Amino acid sequence: MKFLIISDIHDNLVNLEKCLNWGREQVITKAICCGDVVNSETLAYLAEKLEIIYLVRGNIEIYDETEIKKYKNLNYLGRFGLFELDNKVIGLCHEPWYIKSVLDKKFCNIVFYGHTHEPWIGEKDGVMTANPGTLGGVFTKATFAVWDSESGYLELKVLELL
Repeated sequence: MKFLIISDIHDNLVNLEKCLNWGREQVITKAICCGDVVNSETLAYLAEKLEIIYLVRGNIEIYDETEIKKYKNLNYLGRFGLFELDNKVIGLCHEPWYIKSVLDKKFCNIVFYGHTHEPWIGEKDGVMTANPGTLGGVFTKATFAVWDSESGYLELKVLELL
């Protein structure tokens, strides 16, 4: 399965719409969101437009966590967590300092995180870590990633180049 990996949207609905439209053209209807969605409107937009979403809470969210229960397609992991997909364990957090907490719970094949707004893919001790950057385009160009959970292929994308 292919996933859009997004983070730090910061309520930029124009960039979010462009990213999701590109995803639909590629038949990608699932996403992993590393936090900083920010408000209820953006959260609702994500839930309406995607088939499945894995989400962690960012440091500046202003939506109420009780709203998340309204969306059956939203898998909420709190500040950090993990889930299994295609025989892989995926860790998810917003701030990079939670990566250790995620890995303390269980070995992960990959950990996605956000917060720094810096797109990054790296590997250490057999664990891939990846930050899709900021879809909101805050302080840097708007970026996201595409991940194939079956093959493991991961690619960073610059929104303005689509």
